[in-house]
Amino acid sequence: MTDLADLEAHALAACIRRREASPVEALQAVLARESARRSINAFITLAAEQAMDAARAAEARLMQGGALPPLLGVPFSVKDLTLTAGVRTTMGSALYEHFVPTQDALPVARAKAAGAVMFGKTTTPEFGHKHSPDSPLFGRTLNPIDPRFTCGASSSGAAAALAAGIGPLALGSDGGGSIRIPASCCGVVGFKPTLGAVANLQPPDLFGANSYVGPMARDVADCALLFEAIRGFDARDPYGQGTQPDGRAVPLSLGGLRVGWMPTCGNTVDPEVLAATQAAVDAMARAGAAIEPVNLDFVALERHFIVLLESTLAARIGPQLKAFEARLDPSLVGVVRRGLQHGAVALQEAQFARTRCFQELQAVFDRVDVLVSPTVSAPPLPVEQDPHGDVIIAGRSAGTIRGAWYPYTYPMNLTGHPALSMPCGRSAGGLPIGLQLVGRWHDDRFLLGVAALLERQIAAH
Repeated sequence: MTDLADLEAHALAACIRRREASPVEALQAVLARESARRSINAFITLAAEQAMDAARAAEARLMQGGALPPLLGVPFSVKDLTLTAGVRTTMGSALYEHFVPTQDALPVARAKAAGAVMFGKTTTPEFGHKHSPDSPLFGRTLNPIDPRFTCGASSSGAAAALAAGIGPLALGSDGGGSIRIPASCCGVVGFKPTLGAVANLQPPDLFGANSYVGPMARDVADCALLFEAIRGFDARDPYGQGTQPDGRAVPLSLGGLRVGWMPTCGNTVDPEVLAATQAAVDAMARAGAAIEPVNLDFVALERHFIVLLESTLAARIGPQLKAFEARLDPSLVGVVRRGLQHGAVALQEAQFARTRCFQELQAVFDRVDVLVSPTVSAPPLPVEQDPHGDVIIAGRSAGTIRGAWYPYTYPMNLTGHPALSMPCGRSAGGLPIGLQLVGRWHDDRFLLGVAALLERQIAAH
């Protein structure tokens, strides 16, 4: 039964449909794996009883025959920033330690409608505010590949659970790279869709939204499977009006693909990361893709992104800071205090910079079909890395963490372009290295198709 925990979602779904395994057996296997790997601390809350009820209902539906939803009986987890009906959603914070929503977030409801069984809420730093996978509420989440190094954030538990075989599917959320960074650190796949492609109604400012809910899995096919289940516009979302475009058709080969290759964007990159990501681009070239160098300065955007992040958290948490400060992460307290100091002009300048970045990327996509870069500038950082201190890359100080370690990711949150991280190699120390692929607006399926082709190309070499 424990072997079921190692199956990818598409394989597990097929086994269930053929009645070679039951939804109850699949859930029991995942829960047993979580118990065996509990030391990595990937979950804030397990919903075992609720999940077992859902698994039994899926089993009954299977026995009835007839048309079945695509993910019937497949377990999935949800990051604890995303609302789940009847299961507490803490935001990783004492502020919401006992908060139990009455409704599912729309992506959760859609995954359930596709037959998937939600079994737990994965860890996140408080309000997803930093790269470090820890919080006073739950402690630290460990990277199952090497606990001396970070598993990334803020979808920390989601990526760690996938890497440890605790469920084949996860819903993460991404406000600056929070799906893609932990996917890179844990050697899994994470996808941030186009703005509006997966309706996310939780942000208090939907017009200025830069937070996304997206799928995470151990391979591209499973990521695409979950994306299909949760995708879709919603009229309550400003970016979800009209008919949702499907984008370009999924490509049948990499031949003729125009690839923009951006190894750096104003930052220092670790030699091992550069070598692994360059090898992936070379594999695309061998398959017939045309490679074009792209030069953009995303590091210059860091200060504007920080203004947006800190101002948002200050607006959300500032009114409760005095009453709860002693129970909050000191790092979050610092973020809120700095956010309270930002003025209206700085906030508007950040929005202007967001617009310029969008226009720059649109110009790039006039020439290329896909933009490729490292996901992060260096392999997973040591767990003791100061989230507000300088990062050491290639033996020297490279600056603060967003501009130094993940300058490739947060711009896509501001511009709305779909972006995916996939494994492309390992460091000499065995740490995962991720490759980021970025596409045009609403080319989500096209981008997932390119990633699937590249995944096979990398595996063949």
